[in-house]
Amino acid sequence: MIRAFLALPLPEPVIAHLALVQQRLRLPRPVPRENFHITLVFLGEQREDLLEELHLALDAMALPGFSLRLDGLAVFGGDSPRNLHAAIAPEPALNQLQSRLRRAAQMSGMTPEKRRFVPHVTLARFRPGEVGAGQLAKAMQEVGAPAATPFVIDRFALYRSHLRADGAQYDILAEYPLRAPGWIASSG
Repeated sequence: MIRAFLALPLPEPVIAHLALVQQRLRLPRPVPRENFHITLVFLGEQREDLLEELHLALDAMALPGFSLRLDGLAVFGGDSPRNLHAAIAPEPALNQLQSRLRRAAQMSGMTPEKRRFVPHVTLARFRPGEVGAGQLAKAMQEVGAPAATPFVIDRFALYRSHLRADGAQYDILAEYPLRAPGWIASSG
């Protein structure tokens, strides 16, 4: 069994920028920069044959690329923060991609996690009571929002997740290119 998910790898300039934001926040449990990504579909523990079937389906898809931009810092967990992340500005093309990949996983015999899709890049995770909401809000305000410069998404990937005592380690199993934005098929 392989613990897997589909996600968007980030361009190096975005990774570097988010790592700088992380440093300025001085977070107790920052996510390593090599783990920055935007999860599209969490697949959970899957058999290799189902992942191979999904891989073949994904490899056959012709999907368009698009641009995204960061949209501030946010938390999951409210008064008991469990995650600090960079939010992603709404983008219909991202929602369409996520929906198509979720359907592909279902058609391959998987039951993906049913959580509402909230695109984000996790910067830190917190244990219960590790960070107070007020303290975190103050630090976020002092640092300010990450730069909202658009960046191009030209591929997505199938990742394997290894859970370890010091945190998860992610490996890319396969990457799938997206067509350049504005690509037009020739008629023949």
